[in-house]
Amino acid sequence: MNDYLMIATVLKPQGVRGECKLRSYAADIERFHKWDTLYLKKNESFLPVSLRTVRIRDGFVYAHLDGSDSADAAERFRGCDLYIARSAAAPVDKDSTLIADLIGCEAKDENGESIGVLTDVLQYGTVDTWVFQSGTSTLMAPALKAVFPEVDTERKLIRTVREKLEEVAVRS
Repeated sequence: MNDYLMIATVLKPQGVRGECKLRSYAADIERFHKWDTLYLKKNESFLPVSLRTVRIRDGFVYAHLDGSDSADAAERFRGCDLYIARSAAAPVDKDSTLIADLIGCEAKDENGESIGVLTDVLQYGTVDTWVFQSGTSTLMAPALKAVFPEVDTERKLIRTVREKLEEVAVRS
């Protein structure tokens, strides 16, 4: 399991005082008010960066990051992904799973045949869409309990009902 979870991407500097505009991936954007440290990933290391003066507007987070006291200084954060320590994440429900834990899971049908490896989770409607990669082909399917009745992130395995999957999957 990952010790750090991606929580935001810095879109751009905002204003002349070094504030950064962030796209949040948090299920609850208000949690940014509780965090005072985020992490930047450099190679395989995670470097702490202080987070201060957070405000939220129109679904975006505006914050000062450590060392961003001018627009020029904030520019160095543009495009950077920001992480939190897993221990700072909100607890998940019994029937929920973090996307970070789903990525890399292999889907197998009832005969043990591989469907592919989960590479992305699209969140555009009421039901997430899971994207699987197998060789050069891609399969997308809604994350429905009838299609994927069992998810075991410890074993990195998703059990799939082939018949149900064929009814809803899109291949490319």
